[in-house]
Amino acid sequence: MSGGWFETIAEAQRRAKKRLPASVYGALLAGSERGVTYEDNLAAFAELGFAPHVAGLSGQRDHSTSVMGIDISLPVIISPTGVQAVHPEGEVAVARAAAARGTIMSLSSFASKPVEDVVAANENTFYQVYWMGTREVMKRRLDRARAAGAKGIIATLDWTFSNGRDWGSPWIPDRLDLKTAARFAPQALRRPGWLWSFAKTGRVPDLTTPNLSAAGEPAPTFFGAYGEWMGTPLPTWEDIAWLREEWGGPFLLKGVSRLDDARRAVDAGVTAISVSNHGGNNLDSTPAAIRMLPAIADAVGDQIEVLLDGGIRRGGDVAKALALGARAVLIGRGYLWGLAANGQAGVENVLDILRGGLDSAVLGLGHSSARELSRDDLWIPEGFTREFGRSSSSNAQAPAAASAPELV
Repeated sequence: MSGGWFETIAEAQRRAKKRLPASVYGALLAGSERGVTYEDNLAAFAELGFAPHVAGLSGQRDHSTSVMGIDISLPVIISPTGVQAVHPEGEVAVARAAAARGTIMSLSSFASKPVEDVVAANENTFYQVYWMGTREVMKRRLDRARAAGAKGIIATLDWTFSNGRDWGSPWIPDRLDLKTAARFAPQALRRPGWLWSFAKTGRVPDLTTPNLSAAGEPAPTFFGAYGEWMGTPLPTWEDIAWLREEWGGPFLLKGVSRLDDARRAVDAGVTAISVSNHGGNNLDSTPAAIRMLPAIADAVGDQIEVLLDGGIRRGGDVAKALALGARAVLIGRGYLWGLAANGQAGVENVLDILRGGLDSAVLGLGHSSARELSRDDLWIPEGFTREFGRSSSSNAQAPAAASAPELV
């Protein structure tokens, strides 16, 4: 069955796989090398157990919170992901869905829709940046996001140029010209629903990055922009402080896995960090983000907001992340599968699934608010957590900026 309501994110993934051409679905699945990190992101949540009550439960439950000064109705926000050949409306449909469910949209620099259009669809939009280009170029991009009305910046830094997948990488063209279209045609023809969704608009999937072009200039292709990023010298912590100061507003640093980096982020003046391994799409064998969360939350959670991304597939996963110290979580693959399965309604469906699962967990654990969740609500097996960087030099370099798409 395609389209329509689905009851789990796993079902959304199955429908996305049936609907999308193989290369498009493969790009969403992503991962790197052997896929150890990707698998651990999922497996780690299953190792954590709940400790529910049976009586005295709350008939009313509140799941609202705030992230970087923005009030949201549930502790789940949209993670930025790159060029979306998933659905003709792409990030605009996702932004509308997030707005309809009272949460934040995050837009990638590598997105297929302009930041102005996305902010018009959801006023609570964060704009994600990479360390790419000169400082003047980066300043110009920040100015554009600010002028469009973006409420905050996400700087993604967890990337080490990892490439290659044991199961093979998808074929992603630089542009859709006649030669490329002919090569891609057999895949597309086997997915008539996806093909028809674009045919109705009179447009082919846009593989350019409109938010990275200067005024009056054509948008670079995905790989053209990728090349600019790869050629940019790697950032220092002083560069991150400059970027934060240049923005002058709410600033989230994404990709933290070490205590020393978390503390340096505090020193750099960031508003929030996200504990992340880039959804398993980075340096393989990095532990699951949820394993690294408790130590980092303990170290800096009283100074800055701590979020988590990586492996969220159900509302119970959200509850576990909150119990271990996260203020909220970001989702990537889950909403993209929803978008592929049923457009904007599919993304709303995914957010509803997460809300429902979170509500069930909060109910069973005897709370009236998701904000009351704590480690006392969990069974945590011995050796579950991972902790790095308790005592390292404070002048180490930051990791390189991340590639797109960003999937969690």
